[in-house]
Amino acid sequence: MKVSAMIRFAPAAGPHDRLLDRAADYARRIEARGFPGIWVGDSLGRGRPTLDPLIELSVLAAVTQKVELGISVLQIPLRHPIELAHRVQSVQALSGNRLYLGVGSGSTRADFELLGYDFDHRFGTMKRSLETMRRTWRGEAVNAGGTFSLWPGCEGGPPILMGAWRSPRWITFAAQECQGWTPSGRFSNWDDLEYGIRVYRDAGGTNAVLANVAVDFDNRSETAPLAELAPCSLVCPLDEARRRLKRLEQLGFDEVLLVSHSSVLEDIERARDLL
Repeated sequence: MKVSAMIRFAPAAGPHDRLLDRAADYARRIEARGFPGIWVGDSLGRGRPTLDPLIELSVLAAVTQKVELGISVLQIPLRHPIELAHRVQSVQALSGNRLYLGVGSGSTRADFELLGYDFDHRFGTMKRSLETMRRTWRGEAVNAGGTFSLWPGCEGGPPILMGAWRSPRWITFAAQECQGWTPSGRFSNWDDLEYGIRVYRDAGGTNAVLANVAVDFDNRSETAPLAELAPCSLVCPLDEARRRLKRLEQLGFDEVLLVSHSSVLEDIERARDLL
C-alpha cells in the first residue's frame, strides 16, 4: 500500500506569512522525502478560508518535478463543466501530465448554498457535467456545436477517480467508468470501508485510494476532535496507528493519503515507516 501526502493550509498567525513560500517549501519537502503523491481537497463554504484546488496544484506543479498531483475530490456540480475542463487541462499541461483528478458530487450543503446551487440534485448534475467534460477532452462538439481546442498531449483528460462513500451505484461507477475510487477517511467508518472495497473489487475495480486520513501522534488540540469523528484516522498512539494501517492494507486499499492538519511532515513519515 502506497502512502502519499495530502496538504491543507490554514492562515498563519503572524501578519507576515508568505503562503506561497510555505506551500512551495512543504511540497518540495514531500517530494524530496520520497512520497509518490501530493493531494489537495476542495471546499469553500464551511466557515474557514480555503484555497482553490486547481490554483493550488498549479503552484505545486511549478515547484516539483516528478511527484503525482491529485485532488480528492473536486466538487463537479459547483462549476461550469467546460470552463472546469479548461482549468483541469491547464493543470494537466503545466504539470507534465502528473494530475490525478478525483471528482465527486459534493457532500456539504453549505458549499452549494454559498453559490445558490441545487444540493438535492447534485448527483445528476455531476454525471451530466462529467460526461460533458469527457466529451470536451475528446474534442467532440458540445453545446450546439462548439468545440474546445485541446492542448497537445492532454487529449482525453487526466485519470479520473470517483469519490464515493456508501453508494454502491457510484462505487460501481468508479470501478467500471473511472480509473479509481477514492472514499474519505474522515467521513467513513470501518464498516463503510469494508463494504465499499468489497463492492469495488466485485465490480472489477483496481485502484482504491483512501483520502483524507488525519495523522497526529502528539495530541495537538486542532486534531483532537478527529480522534472521535474518524475511527480510521491516525490520531492515536503509534502502536494503534500501525494496527489501523495494517487493517487498511489487509482490506485491500492500494494507497492512503495522510494529512497533518499542522503540516508536520514528520508525522506522515512516521506513519509511512510503520508499514
